[in-house]
Amino acid sequence: MTTNLPHVLVLGGTGKTGRRVAAALRRRGLEPAVASRRGPVRFDWADRTTWQPALTGIDAVYVVDSQGPGAPAEVRDFAATAGRAGVRRLVLLSARPWGEMGGAHLATEEAVTASGLRWTILRPTWFAQNFTELDFFAPLLGEQGELRLPTGDGREPFVDLDDLADVAAEALIDDRHTGQTYILSGPRSLSFAEAVAEIARAAGRPLRFVPVTEDAYRADLATAGYQDSVADEVITVLRHIREERGATVTDGVYKALGRSPRDFSAYVARTDFDAYAPH
Repeated sequence: MTTNLPHVLVLGGTGKTGRRVAAALRRRGLEPAVASRRGPVRFDWADRTTWQPALTGIDAVYVVDSQGPGAPAEVRDFAATAGRAGVRRLVLLSARPWGEMGGAHLATEEAVTASGLRWTILRPTWFAQNFTELDFFAPLLGEQGELRLPTGDGREPFVDLDDLADVAAEALIDDRHTGQTYILSGPRSLSFAEAVAEIARAAGRPLRFVPVTEDAYRADLATAGYQDSVADEVITVLRHIREERGATVTDGVYKALGRSPRDFSAYVARTDFDAYAPH
């Protein structure tokens, strides 16, 4: 049964996934509360005084955690606060590697599933849009024209963020997604070299993928100003790709939406790579 909830809160509402989830909800006739640290609906994981006001009158929440070591405890306490505020449903953005690595990586998911609220877990693969919207990838379309990563020939079925947003929007308003964990991928696996080659053809300029060691990539991140804790997490995910532990295509998008996921080529075709070119 589908229930059009009148009040949905989107955490990280101006970020890569949040802004797309908000747009997907608007296409379905809702007007979500878009939360951010500085927006009209203020929400900050580090400032718990912002939690209750953001939750007032809310029925469902799209949850993007803080990505920090304290995230599981924060989400557990947030879920309790949400329940007291009358929230009925949580949809959590997790990641496919966390499900496959297990252990402590699943602590944030467990905080949601143990909340007593209706829940849906989204475990996407690496985003197609990371090639143009992730800081770590900036050199690809910058002056260097190359992407240096320790992924080797490892393949990944890149998921389109518009598919993730559609799944999240449906999970926020439709009871049939309650208790579901959706592993979301695109319809085919590509190596980073193959993905960069597709982008280069669309962009009309030479771009290349350069495989590097983890130590070399860690040095790249340090030079770019990233902390060791960030480097550790990024390298863990990239190692997962190099080892092809998540190369298998999944049916999560189809199970949630009843349609096939968008291909990587669709992302490439609709992206204006000139906007990311060096000037």
